[in-house]
Amino acid sequence: MAMPAAEIEAMIRAALPDADVEITDLAGDGDHYAARVVSAAFAGLSRVKQHKLVYDALGGRMGGELHALQLTTAVPN
Repeated sequence: MAMPAAEIEAMIRAALPDADVEITDLAGDGDHYAARVVSAAFAGLSRVKQHKLVYDALGGRMGGELHALQLTTAVPN
């Protein structure tokens, strides 16, 4: 079962309210997405910890409802 892009965005925004989130469906199948997430919550964190915050926001759906997520994280300028 595919996961809608709007649901991914909503879950990330719920966990990181200040986040600027851009979701792109890479294959048009609702299973392969790219996400760019910019949040002040990432300040001072390693890239791995930034990604973990996003994956935690998705509540264990990675590998199930959400097959693949190419993730780019950044701190606002």
